Amino acid sequence: MGERLAGTVADAREAAPAAPAVLRVIIDAKRFPALGEAPPRHVLGPLRLTLRAHEVLVVTGPSGCGKTTLLNLVAGLDDELDGRIERPGQGRLAYVFQEPRLLPWRTVAQNLALVLPAGPDRAARIAKALAEVGLAEAATTYASRLSLGMARRVALARAFVVEPDLLLLDEPFASLDRATAQRLRLLLLDLLETRRAAALFVTHDLEEAVMLGDRLVVLTASPASVATELPIALDPAARRDEAAVAARTAELRGALRDLGSLP
Repeated sequence: MGERLAGTVADAREAAPAAPAVLRVIIDAKRFPALGEAPPRHVLGPLRLTLRAHEVLVVTGPSGCGKTTLLNLVAGLDDELDGRIERPGQGRLAYVFQEPRLLPWRTVAQNLALVLPAGPDRAARIAKALAEVGLAEAATTYASRLSLGMARRVALARAFVVEPDLLLLDEPFASLDRATAQRLRLLLLDLLETRRAAALFVTHDLEEAVMLGDRLVVLTASPASVATELPIALDPAARRDEAAVAARTAELRGALRDLGSLP
């Protein structure tokens, strides 16, 4: 099975016309220096990734292999690396962190306003973004009074209100119960299809990867490099069909096991 799917990757690369790249990651090495008694750590590299316009690239791998470090490098929150991060065109970027990171003393609308320039259309953009995530009535609610599920919806609205060309997501549905997480995955699918942003999505959940992604990259243990890359190849309707997602997940899990890359 692994050989068949690996062949599919090569075939797809040859057959599909190349969309313009919105991101190229070229990391020879990412190291953290010694801190106190802790020795220096080589976390990433060599690592090469390319993300195309409108594509959702899902990255998974063992805990501690450097997935969040990778996102922080792409976001420019960390620029210490041997290599480079290329974002042709330098479009707008948004980052959905593991935690919602809302200011609790501000309202939902005020949290979104923080990422937008002042202007006559700011209130309308905020209202539209909140309506898209089902929180139109929560605009004046203080963030401290939101449930975790609502806070994660606000975080998605905050990301999409800037109309990003590149969206980074770091396990945005962690710590949620299964039903709430599934509702938010469906919401994210709708937003991605409507807004057409390219996304780099980090998750430990293979089923989540299948539901949301176009392509799966599995990293090795740290220092991380690419162990395996596979296409996910589900159409929009199948992504919303739990049976289809479960079947494709089982296929990919078997292929990863055959290739020795199951995270």
